[in-house]
Amino acid sequence: MATEVQALLDEGAARLARTTDDPRREAEVLLGAALGRTRVWLLANPQQRILDCEATDRYEAYVTRRSLGEPAAYLLGEKEFWSLPLAVGPGVLVPRPETELVVERALAHFPTEASFEALDLAAGSGAIAIAIASERPHCKLTATDLADAAVEATRTNARHLALQDRVRVLQGSWFEPAAGAVFDLIVSNPPYIADDDPRVEPAVRRFEPGAALFAGPTGLEALEVIVRGAPRHLAPGGWLIVEHGDRQGPAVRSLLDAAGFEAVATYPDLGGRERCTEGRKSA
Repeated sequence: MATEVQALLDEGAARLARTTDDPRREAEVLLGAALGRTRVWLLANPQQRILDCEATDRYEAYVTRRSLGEPAAYLLGEKEFWSLPLAVGPGVLVPRPETELVVERALAHFPTEASFEALDLAAGSGAIAIAIASERPHCKLTATDLADAAVEATRTNARHLALQDRVRVLQGSWFEPAAGAVFDLIVSNPPYIADDDPRVEPAVRRFEPGAALFAGPTGLEALEVIVRGAPRHLAPGGWLIVEHGDRQGPAVRSLLDAAGFEAVATYPDLGGRERCTEGRKSA
C-alpha cells in the first residue's frame, strides 16, 4: 500500500519522541536517507505517495533501531562535523557539535597561511584533524588512536576528503606512535567521563565505544596522561588544546598550570558550559 510522505514522517516522529529532542527532524533525515531524497524535497512534497516498498521498509527499520537508542550516524554511516561529511560506524565515537570548539581554538592560533604541524590524540573519526586540515592548507596533521575502527575511519575520511597527503594516521596509545616527534599544536577530545557518571544516557553506554568515553574512576585519567606528556612533544610556544567535561574546567586548568603551561584559559560551548581548555608551552 502506498504511503504519503507526511504520514510516514508523522509516524516516525511519534515513535522517536522518547529517544531524541528533535524527533521530527530525525524522522526527516531517516526518511530522506531511505528514499535517497533531501529534506528539502520531503518538505516540498508532503502529499507525495511513496510506492517503493523497499524504501519504506528501510525507513521502518531505521526508525525502529533509532527508537532503541542506536545513533543515527551509525544507521546512516555518516555524521556532519565542521560542515564536512565524516564516515562513522560502530566502534567509532560519534562526533559532537561541542568538539568544534577545539577546532575553533586551534584555528585562532594559526592564520590561514600558517605552516605548522599538529597532533590529534584519540582521533576517533579524525574529526578534529580533518577539520583543521580542511581550513589550513599548509599544515600537516598526525592523528593517533588505539582502536582499529577509529584508525580505519580516520584514514577513510582523510581519503574521501582528499586530505590523505596531509593527514597521517598512526595506530597506538597516546604519544607512542609519534615518539620523538615535536609539534606546534596538540589537540584532543579524549575520554573524560568517570566510569560511574550517572548522567550518561543508557543508549550511549550501550552503542558507543566505552574506551572513547570513559577514562576511569575520576574521569581525568586520560587528560592527566595528555597534559603530562605534551611538553615533550611541543615546540617552544606550541599550544595544547583539550576538550573535557563541563565540570572539569578547574581541574584541567590546574593540570596545565602544574605542567608549566602559560596563557591557560577555558572556553565555554554553545550551552555556556566549560568545555575546552588550552595552554601554551613557554618559548
